[in-house]
Amino acid sequence: MATNKLTKDNPTPDIPDNTLEMFSLKGKYCVVTGAGSGIGLAAVRAFLDANAAGVAMLYNSNDKTIDTAKELEKEYNGKSKVIAKKCPVDDSKAVAEVIAKCAEEFGRIDVFVANAGMGSSGPVTEMTDEYFHKTTNVNFSGVFYCAREAGKVFKKQGSGSFIITASMSGHIVNVPNTQAVYNAHKAGVIHLGKSLAFEWKDFARVNIISPGFVDTNMGAFDEILEVNRHMTVMGRQSDPKEFKGVFLYLASNASTFTTGCDIIVDGGYTLS
Repeated sequence: MATNKLTKDNPTPDIPDNTLEMFSLKGKYCVVTGAGSGIGLAAVRAFLDANAAGVAMLYNSNDKTIDTAKELEKEYNGKSKVIAKKCPVDDSKAVAEVIAKCAEEFGRIDVFVANAGMGSSGPVTEMTDEYFHKTTNVNFSGVFYCAREAGKVFKKQGSGSFIITASMSGHIVNVPNTQAVYNAHKAGVIHLGKSLAFEWKDFARVNIISPGFVDTNMGAFDEILEVNRHMTVMGRQSDPKEFKGVFLYLASNASTFTTGCDIIVDGGYTLS
């Protein structure tokens, strides 16, 4: 199996010649936050489809994730170990404890997806301190906490892939809704990811995925969707399944020379 160990002594990883084998996650262990539904669940399924040895589904309020993990393990005939762990990403202590437990239970962590987030909108002049700090702690601090703890594991191992779910909102100003704070959160984690790609260059890759409008339970209001339909080149929202390919690419040995990259998957919204 390819090691994907990026060091000065071993700058070129041992990657398979066969293209499809490059996308295999056989023998690899993955952790995904916000994994109970939407894009997070799509990432989990992508990793299981690619024969990951194990996937840890981290969640906060979606307790159904526990049953989902059991169902997935059964669906994939027990070929992959699937576990669910409650992890509020805005709690640095909880993040450290859960990631340490995942590393102990799996023996290693090869891929970590920092996907958990929450919507944040409304005029800044009307935003309370409580709301601002709550959303910032989930959308930005949570990514930082996960990166810090996953980075420790990757550094010890000498390899790893860290993937951040950001948003096209980190590149644009959304209309007609007001969401300056959310936009700033996403712009922040994009730059955090790019900066970590340099900081971790000797032992891990770091990349970002910036989705456009996605048909999930965090979906937009009808007025916003109508504007989105006209501004998106493809004229629709995305299905979470349409992100499986990009997550697998960044997680696998198909992307061993890809780091610090922000892949925008928005149906062409940001072209306008």
